[in-house]
Formats: sequence, C-alpha cells, structure tokens
Amino acid sequence: MFPRNIYFPSSFGEDNFNNLLAINIVMVFKKIKKFIQKGIVSKLFSKKKKIKVGFYGPPNAGKSTLANRISMDFAKEGFTSESSIPHETREIKIKESVIIKKGDKEVEIDLVDTPGIATKIDYEDFIKKGLSKKEAKERAKQATKGVIDAIKWLDNVDAVVMVIDASKDPLTQVNVTILGNLESRGIPFIIAANKIDLKNASAHKVREVFPNYEVVGISAKTGKGMDYFYEKLIELVSK
Repeated sequence: MFPRNIYFPSSFGEDNFNNLLAINIVMVFKKIKKFIQKGIVSKLFSKKKKIKVGFYGPPNAGKSTLANRISMDFAKEGFTSESSIPHETREIKIKESVIIKKGDKEVEIDLVDTPGIATKIDYEDFIKKGLSKKEAKERAKQATKGVIDAIKWLDNVDAVVMVIDASKDPLTQVNVTILGNLESRGIPFIIAANKIDLKNASAHKVREVFPNYEVVGISAKTGKGMDYFYEKLIELVSK
C-alpha cells in the first residue's frame, strides 16, 4: 500500500511505487558508500576526544612557566601564575583548546597545570620566603591539598610532560615516584629538562639518570629548545 499523506495518481500503480522505492534505496546506499570511502560519515558520527596534557614535577621546576610559554606561543595569552616561592600553584589550572602547530602537523590539547608534588611540606619553609606565620600555615595547608589533587588528576590526563629542574640533581624521590606512577598507569610522557639557560644546568645529566625515557632540554623562560620540544610534544599526543 502507498504510504499515508503521499498522493500518487491512481494510474501510477503499487508495483511502480515499489520499484521506485527500491531504486531510491539503492541510490541512498550508494551515496552512503561514497561518504564512508571519503571518511565523511566517521567525521559526522565520531566526536573528537579532547587531549589533556598534564604538567607534573616537583615545586619550582618550571611547570607553570612552561605551560604559560606554550599558551603564549599558540593562544597569545598566559593562564597560570608563576613565582619563585614554592607551591605558587596550589590548585589545578586548565587552558582549553590550545592548537599547537609545527610544520604541517598540528594538535589541539588542553593544558593542565598541576601543583608541585612534594613528599614533605613544612610551613616554616614559607616563613623563610618572607610569609607571615599565619600565611605560611595557610599556604602549607593549600599546598598539601594541591599535591593530593595533582595525584588524583592522573586519572584524567591523556599524556604528561614531566618537568625537571636540570640545574639540580634529577635523582630525587619525587621524580622517581612520579615517573614510576606514570609507567604503572601506562600514561605516555616526556621529560622536559628545564632551565638549561642556567650555567650549572645539564640536560645530559637528566638523560644519564633516566636513559630509558625521552628527555628534551629546554628553557621555558627564554624559549631555548622549544621548537624541538613542540615536535616531541606533537609526537607524544599523536600516539
């Protein structure tokens, strides 16, 4: 029978209608096949997953400086605070949809700046930096919560940039613990050996201590080594 609400002349005939319907169905499937071959269907029905890249490391390694450098280079604005006082970043800060371009390659990522991870947080260390006792105790409390939040956020990131101060001994309990956690969770990562603009810094020493990992020497402050870093970052999130 003819579908309701559609008028056909009485002379058209049900057989003719069925033949026309069959032809139209074949044409529709041919169109769909072409769309599949061109990848149009997959683009329409697959939602692109947002890639979250976390910046991890000990306090004052330059995580926020590096996250801001990337944001400034590609989004033309910073998004997180920087300071010489440890634990300046005490909560998770996110810059969404930053498009990183290098040559003919580009990736869109969310930058996730995390608080510095430490095994011990003493409020007296903040007093030595000039804070009052009350301010120091409050910062220590916030910093402790920040460390917990940073660890929890490992469940939400897709990749990690592990930032290590190349001017200091890289073989620390914090660095080893973070890297061990990343490995055990199967989170892809690279190591940014930061502060190579300092005379006593050595990215080579970081590579010697962690020979099985990808180590890129950079200065988030001056921009030295960032071109190569961006190449490696694109490789990391494209895996």
